[in-house]
Amino acid sequence: MIECRGVFKAFGGVVANNDISVDVPEGRITGLIGPNGSGKTTLFKSIVGHHRIVSGSIRFAGRDISKLRVQQTARLGVLRTFQKTRIYGRMNCIDNMLISVRHRKATVADMFRSYPAVVTERAEKLLEFTDLSSQRKLIAGDLSFGQQKLLEFAMALMNEPRVLLLDEPTAGINPTLINGLIDRLKRAASVFGVTLFIIEHNMPVIMNLADNVYCLASGRVLAHGTPQEIQNDERVIKAYLGGHYAVGENR
Repeated sequence: MIECRGVFKAFGGVVANNDISVDVPEGRITGLIGPNGSGKTTLFKSIVGHHRIVSGSIRFAGRDISKLRVQQTARLGVLRTFQKTRIYGRMNCIDNMLISVRHRKATVADMFRSYPAVVTERAEKLLEFTDLSSQRKLIAGDLSFGQQKLLEFAMALMNEPRVLLLDEPTAGINPTLINGLIDRLKRAASVFGVTLFIIEHNMPVIMNLADNVYCLASGRVLAHGTPQEIQNDERVIKAYLGGHYAVGENR
């Protein structure tokens, strides 16, 4: 679904991505791990069109999207979420869902627009899917951080993405909510047919969630394989995993 080949991105003299090649298979969950500053978020931003790469190519469903901007990739069905949630904190959950529908300007005036019944019905079903139905009329800014993450996830699903890039979806979430989020991510892939590409620092989460995992280090692909292969790769353990697993913990 997503094919990156030889992606190179630099900011002045700082190289963020150096000859990055990754494949994100359709209908699967692909993980992206690595130390802070290894180039993970930069790669995400390049894929969605936040900035252009210097060289290489990025293809979506066979189409080169290397020179497209965010609005253009979004219309194709390539969307992302963020480390810090981007919700409308003074609106209730259902209005957040409705205002997130693609091609609409996110303004307060949209709260007073008449939405087609099918759009409202989809919003209600997705809030139920993310276990937020009972909070539908609550102000989004009053939700817990974990619930806000679930709301942002539901808002992304409103636009029926074909590929959804999730940047640290479990960061800052109460451990009691993480299992529920993992379950919904898996179900989104199977129920809605969404291909997921996930940056995650919680190693038990990504190793239990992803079908395959890429590890970046110093802007390059250090390793790629199944979760089991990645956990047992000495290069990955030395560069990254050693700081994320306790000594003697079963990997």
